[in-house]
Amino acid sequence: MTAFSANLGFLWVDRPLPDAIRAAKAAGFDAVECHWPYETRAEDVKAALDETGLPMLGLNTIRGNPGENGLAALPGREDEAHAAIDQAIRYADAVGAGAVHVMAGFAAGPQARAMFERNLDYATSRTDRTILIEPLNRHDAPGYFLQTTGQAQEIIKSVSAPNLKLMFDCYHVGRTEGDILTRLTELLPLIGHIQFASVPDRGAPDHGELNYAEIFSHISKLGWTTPLGAEFKPRETDEITRWLTSFRSGG
Repeated sequence: MTAFSANLGFLWVDRPLPDAIRAAKAAGFDAVECHWPYETRAEDVKAALDETGLPMLGLNTIRGNPGENGLAALPGREDEAHAAIDQAIRYADAVGAGAVHVMAGFAAGPQARAMFERNLDYATSRTDRTILIEPLNRHDAPGYFLQTTGQAQEIIKSVSAPNLKLMFDCYHVGRTEGDILTRLTELLPLIGHIQFASVPDRGAPDHGELNYAEIFSHISKLGWTTPLGAEFKPRETDEITRWLTSFRSGG
């Protein structure tokens, strides 16, 4: 049976993070992940994880100043990027999160790539936890440095750290590149986490351009067993539980 992780950056955002973790457990999720948990005490998050038995799969580095979307590829911001990486690793250590997603930010060109690679080298040397990088689609995040899986593949090979992996979000890849099944197969050795949402509206994965029953089956056949990240935007809170219940009942 496919295992699922609730991304609490989009799911149950109407309640404090510890209560969102409890809601994910009650709904039947197998794990949780989040975006920016830093306003919540790590002790409170850890207590909720211990109470529910759910693992925390990952969290993001901070976006930076208002209007920014990460710091790691921004020339001249290396000290801030290091501070953001250190903050994320400390929080991940405190709550037992398996991975840290290092956000690149809005940048372009060879200087940005060199800066991103230097900061990823810093991140991977600071922890044994998985460091993730994620291409974001050009429609939702125009100007984001990392836009394609091919670009991510080149950077991962260049940095050449065993704990640097690709966050493969079927939604972002679907909007930018398509051919999800082939890309999953080819990139599997580099993938550290998989997320999903409907294309193009980023809603629950029960409609849209992608056939998630086929995609989830394909992922299972590839031998993937880690929970898949449900990072979709529900129209209403009840939709989260309805989708999961329906999928697991074969509806």
